[in-house]
Amino acid sequence: MAETADALISIPETFAYWLQAGRIDVGFLGGAQIDKFANINSTVIGNYDNPTTRLPGAGGAPEIAASAKQVMVIMRQSVRSFVERCDFRTSVGHGSGPGDRQRFGLLGEGPRWVITDLGILEPDPSSSELTMVAVQPGVTRDQVSSATGWA
Repeated sequence: MAETADALISIPETFAYWLQAGRIDVGFLGGAQIDKFANINSTVIGNYDNPTTRLPGAGGAPEIAASAKQVMVIMRQSVRSFVERCDFRTSVGHGSGPGDRQRFGLLGEGPRWVITDLGILEPDPSSSELTMVAVQPGVTRDQVSSATGWA
């Protein structure tokens, strides 16, 4: 990709000058788990000290989740990945609900869309809880419910 680029920047410059300075409009993330407030886990499944699965980890995801103006999450939807509460919170979505992002001093709006193989979820304006706003063609309400770890 760099072969034909006009410029290259380092990872520290990407974070400090572009991301943390609020110059990134939309960040794209995925993870092993996402909870009802769009917090993402890409660190461990199970207890941190004795996990059933150790995952690749954070990379730059926490910075993207904290500082991009908006975030789009793309994941396959299943009850294993769409959980009531993440086993580990790698990247903050909307914390535990309204106002948490501001209390934590996060710059961006946080996850605005969660795109899955079943549909599109967005945070509810009053509760910050993810709600299904559109389903993919041929997907039923029962399929969505059975693939989601919260009501």
